[in-house]
Order: sequence, then structure tokens, then C-alpha cells
Amino acid sequence: MNISQTPKCAEPLAEDLRQHPLPGQAVLVLQGGGALGAYQIGVYRALHESGIEPDWVIGTSIGAINASLIAGNAPAERLDRMEEFWRRIGLTPLQNVLAAAPFYGQAASNWMTLATGVQAFFRPNPLALLGPHARLGAEEAAYYSTEPLEALLGELVDFRLLNDGEVRLTMGAANVRTAEMRYFDSRDERLDLRHVLASGALPPAFPAVRIDGELFWDGGILSNTPVEAVFDDNPRKDGVVFSVHLWNPDGSEPDTLWDVMNRQKDIQYSSRGKSHIQRQRELHRLRHIIKELAMKLPEDERNKDMVREMESYGCLTRMHVIRLMAPSLQGEDHLKDIDFSESGIRQRSEAGYADTMRVLERKPWDDEHDLLEGFILHDAVAL
Repeated sequence: MNISQTPKCAEPLAEDLRQHPLPGQAVLVLQGGGALGAYQIGVYRALHESGIEPDWVIGTSIGAINASLIAGNAPAERLDRMEEFWRRIGLTPLQNVLAAAPFYGQAASNWMTLATGVQAFFRPNPLALLGPHARLGAEEAAYYSTEPLEALLGELVDFRLLNDGEVRLTMGAANVRTAEMRYFDSRDERLDLRHVLASGALPPAFPAVRIDGELFWDGGILSNTPVEAVFDDNPRKDGVVFSVHLWNPDGSEPDTLWDVMNRQKDIQYSSRGKSHIQRQRELHRLRHIIKELAMKLPEDERNKDMVREMESYGCLTRMHVIRLMAPSLQGEDHLKDIDFSESGIRQRSEAGYADTMRVLERKPWDDEHDLLEGFILHDAVAL
């Protein structure tokens, strides 16, 4: 490998240049999960009230939508715009009444959502009634249309600010033709509404989005927890990464078909988060070890081309990863990701706020740690 192509490590960010009290950059990683994304409102609210504005926001699916609302607005307007978005995509009064009713009320509300859509988010695509074999076209083949979402985001997101502002935005989408993950990054290209819609184009519900001649679907079908974008960034930087998970990888054994469908969805969309984290911890420790060993070599040995190339794989950057996990609500099932009821949105937002405030009060990044660790995990549940 050419040394110039090897991932680099950035110099630590000077304290007087930070917009927050955290060591290094503040990164907010938002997982996809439909209505479960209301938890992310509370997470951002806690950060905002604590004087922490993210330097970089990364999202997939609903996480990309929330990320665009943050990056595409001035700090004083971000929370209001997020809350306005979630208010506008909420259920109708009738659906909210049904959702609050005992026994089968929530199920009735969910099935109404499937049949009629969600105001200001998606509506049924009448062409889908032609049948599953009808050739609707690559950009129309879906059960719903997201034109309402397109109009709403056009109203609430300032794409000029999104591209030219201080917050870096990255959104993950899946290339339909190649099955490869693509991260659209405001640092490297101009982003627009298509990129947000592509990241949330979950098939077969929502239509694919064409960008530069290629079709894209929701990035969650490949990697619903886009933390890899942070760990593989070039150059890597010190920082605190708030990784917000909406699907719980841990759960009990299901003993009904209903529970099986719920557990299957949790496993599928948690996207092997645990294994990703374990792999990154090992990689970052190796990077520290390589760098420390190279620093112990005599100068003449260290300056040899082969040694310099090997040393380039080393890195002393340190990332504190805060894992926030959205809790399950009582009575939720496999349709929880379309629970846009007032009570569901409120409960999830309040949980995100409480969990994040607890972490911020605890400040785990200030604790002592192994100097060889470049990836330090702090599980919010354990703090």
C-alpha cells in the first residue's frame, strides 16, 4: 500500500476551537427505525441544552432525516424544527384515540396507518393496486409515495446551510445494482433532498431514488448502524461518539409468532452492532500498539521506507463511544416502527432525553482508561 493512501490521524482539535466541552469532535450517529426515531429528539435536546452541538452527524433512514434537520438549521432552530417535523408526521386524532384504547386499539391504529399512510410522511401509491407483477418503473415500484415527506423536508431543511454550515453530515444508502453501501458526505459533495430520501427509501414500502444514474434504497438494509463511517474516516480524529441505537440486540426467547416477528426485526435492524464494536475495539488497540512500538525504534530504523509504511497503520487517536439504547415501550410489537402516536413519540423522546442527560452528568470520558485503548465504550445503561 502507498503511504499516502493509508488512513491518517488528525492533530487533536485545540480546545479554543471547540464548540463544546468534549475532548475532540462531537459525533452523533443516528440509527434507522421509523417511529422509533422519536428517541433521537430527546437525545439531541439533552445535548443542545447542555451546550453541545455536534460537529458531525451521521444517519441512516429516519436517522438521516433527523440528521438533516440538525445540519440543515441554525443551532437555535434545530430542536424546534425536529419537534415540528415529528408533530406534523403524527397520527390523525382518530388514530391517536385508537392507539390509546385498551386491548386492540394500538393494533387498529397500526393497521389504519398501513392502509392510509401517515400525514405529511407517506401515502398509498395507487399504482401498486395494479399488482406485484405490474411494471411500474424502477422509481415508482413501491406501496407508498413519499411526496408528502419531500414537501415537508423542503420546508424544514435549509440545504444551503446543510452544505455550507459548520456541521458535517453523512447519510448512508444502499446501491440497488451493486448491493454496496454508499455514504453521501457533505464534506466531499453537495447534498440535496434526494440524498435524504434515498437513505430512507425502505423497500418495498418506499420507492428507490436515483442519484447520478444509480438507484439507491434505505441504507438500513445493509448497515442500519452507520458507526463504521466514523471509525473508517480519513483522517481519524479524537472525539466522543454518541451512537444512538433504536433496535435492541438483546431480548428474550419468543414463544408466539407475534413475538417472533418482533424479535426478528430487532435482530435484523440492530445490524450486528455488538460485533462491529468488538472489531473496532480490537483494531483501534492494534493501531495504538503499532504506533507505540514504532516510537521505540531508533531514528534510523524508523525512517526506512518499509518501517514508515508499517507505522502509517498506527494511530493514537482516541474515541469515546457512548452507546444509547432506546427502551421498549409496554405492549409494543413488530409494528412499533410505525407507531407515530402522540404518546409513543412523547415517551420515546422523553426516554432519549433522560438517558442522554444521565450520561452527560456522569461524563465517562473523563475517567481513567488504558492508554493503549483507542476505542473506549461507555454503555449508557450501565452508567
